[in-house]
Amino acid sequence: MIEGKRAESTRRRERVLKAIDAAAKSGGDITVSGLARAARVDRTFLYRHRDLLERVHAAAHTPVEGGRIAAVSRASLQTDLTNALERNKRLAARVRQLESRLSSQLGDAIWAESGLGAPVDIDQLQRRIALLEQEVAAKQGELDERTEELEAARAANRELTRALNHRP
Repeated sequence: MIEGKRAESTRRRERVLKAIDAAAKSGGDITVSGLARAARVDRTFLYRHRDLLERVHAAAHTPVEGGRIAAVSRASLQTDLTNALERNKRLAARVRQLESRLSSQLGDAIWAESGLGAPVDIDQLQRRIALLEQEVAAKQGELDERTEELEAARAANRELTRALNHRP
């Protein structure tokens, strides 16, 4: 099963690389969304594979044959900026959560060393709360990732609908 997933990932990578080459040769706009569509992969696949994302950005800024420069759409840059800002917010919240946990654990350690430690039942409840907070944070991460995928799918759907509605 693992080998099958690796093989599928390799096939996706090859499709993305071919799409990058084709887009670079055609001289059209090179965007993450456009390449993901052309390669038949999710945008999140490109964002999870930093090397591919770097190639996309490099191809978007590399001069094309004939002296033309590949254009990066304003919408693509705004989408990338929005995604980066949202990721920054999530990471900042995670840092605050980790700082709070660290502070709590250091305080508990000092409290226990002082000999005034909390009763056993309170200690067990605090451990349970910490475990539940970890589960909530993990579920929130999964929800955020699925929300990003849903937004990418909605954007692709809007683009396809717009393209179908504007065909001559």
